[in-house]
Amino acid sequence: MSSPDLTGGGRQPCVLVVEDDPALQRMIQNHFADNNIRTLAASGRDEMIRQLRTSEVNLVILDLVLGQENGLDLLREIRLASDVPVIITTGTRRDEIDRIVGLELGADDYITKPFNLRELFARVRAVLRRSKTMSFRDTGRGGYRFAGWRLDRRTRRLVDADGAQVVLTRGEYALLLAFLQAPQRPLTREHLLQTTRVHGDVFDRSIDVQILRLRRKLEKAPNAPQFIKTERGVGYVFAVPVESH
Repeated sequence: MSSPDLTGGGRQPCVLVVEDDPALQRMIQNHFADNNIRTLAASGRDEMIRQLRTSEVNLVILDLVLGQENGLDLLREIRLASDVPVIITTGTRRDEIDRIVGLELGADDYITKPFNLRELFARVRAVLRRSKTMSFRDTGRGGYRFAGWRLDRRTRRLVDADGAQVVLTRGEYALLLAFLQAPQRPLTREHLLQTTRVHGDVFDRSIDVQILRLRRKLEKAPNAPQFIKTERGVGYVFAVPVESH
């Protein structure tokens, strides 16, 4: 059975499996090949970087325990250079802290070992669909100003009050745009999830993780936010005035 086009343009999606267990690598590759998804493999950082630099990868499956290497460090490295979707795998259900940190660092989903290959495949398809939906080109002209910050919609470039550019992932950009289009109005989590299509239905609290990441880029004190404030029982509000230009 062939999979639907999840990348656009009729191309077969490509998944990079970063896993140091050769048997599990082969099992994932064989199952995905049977379902029309191309896979590449890497057992550590160097192979992962080489594959990301030389191939067009649509999604990364990243094991958080890779021998002497820390998967969270590899996730940080990926996020510094790319917003390619990442699904992290963890060894036991007790690794809750690593899962939370992984989500805060920008992972799109997680799955706990031992996992069913059909469930992993379903999660990959779901993340690829969301990634395709979010790979939009915001064709709006002009931009927004708030508290000395500037967002240019044509270039998707965010500049802080000191003139330094702040890099946003697709999800962070979509979330910030939703706030700037409705400033000083409480927005529910459901509205933000629907508007930005961030993480879909994988995590019912996923929008909170995305808010946390955006706060860390915008706020001087993320624990005492001045821009994105929590509206208890409702959701969130972008609390400062916004000017469009």
